[in-house]
Amino acid sequence: MIRRRRIRDLLLTITLNAVNAPPAPFFYGGQAVVEGVLMRGRRHYAVAARKPDGSIIVYSDLLRSRIYTSRFWALPFVRGVAGLAEMLHLGMRALQWSVRVQLGDDVQISQGTMRVAMGGSFIFAIGLFIVAPLVLSAVLHRAPVQSVTGVLIEGGIRAVILVGYLLVIGLLPNINRLFQYHGAEHKPINALEAGQPVDVEHVRINSRLHPRCGTGFIVVVALVSIVVFAPLGFLNPVVRILCQIALVPVVAAVSYEIIRALAKIRHTAAGRILLAPVLSAQLLSTREPDATQIEVAIAALDAAREQEPTVGEALQVP
Repeated sequence: MIRRRRIRDLLLTITLNAVNAPPAPFFYGGQAVVEGVLMRGRRHYAVAARKPDGSIIVYSDLLRSRIYTSRFWALPFVRGVAGLAEMLHLGMRALQWSVRVQLGDDVQISQGTMRVAMGGSFIFAIGLFIVAPLVLSAVLHRAPVQSVTGVLIEGGIRAVILVGYLLVIGLLPNINRLFQYHGAEHKPINALEAGQPVDVEHVRINSRLHPRCGTGFIVVVALVSIVVFAPLGFLNPVVRILCQIALVPVVAAVSYEIIRALAKIRHTAAGRILLAPVLSAQLLSTREPDATQIEVAIAALDAAREQEPTVGEALQVP
């Protein structure tokens, strides 16, 4: 039953994406946070969260950094690197804010604490998605680690680890709830891009999957990394790991452009086929949200759009 529902959800998303939605001057996007959603607009960002008393609180602010305002960071391929920095910068600020909403203003999480946590997460990610696949590839390949074939096996192992990781953490109650807010984040964006009213009634019937999702981005990263890392196959394992870390911005830049290109052709047969693995991966990182979670996501999107330029003004900005 659950499997049938997941297949139906995927087919529904593909069908919805096949509709040629009105052209949008800007792609809205966001992230799930603790009991809330972050939404990024062209010039503003907003975070909405459900307080312990049941009310919704919203915080919005201007995007002041050069990474959001400079034309340089909006250039093709460069914008992929900017997206990585943005995910860390805005995501950390939104997460801090959402934690304070749940625990109260008396609980302060310092920037230093957040940086240590982010640094630990980065080290964990390097070990899980770069070092572990390299070691397992050598064991399974039963050949010298320094080979192109080893890199290809390594890429396949990296994909398997990613799927397994999402499956395992999705069993945790708090992560499962975060995944519900992740699904809630996608639904109003899907409604907006389809030209539908952004209210609970219309938003809830939209899919929880979206072509530009960060999980889908990671899937494309895993595939692109196989191609980019292949020439490193004959390097010493330690040197290869260092090179792979250094090439992460390159992989991100290429993957970002691929995701954007696929989103633009999602209404074509080729686009639907190519997007299938991107959307399928999101079944692991999203859950169907309830109406209260959808309300939070709509509040965040409304706040991000509230002070945005009109369509005519927006189209003048690259």
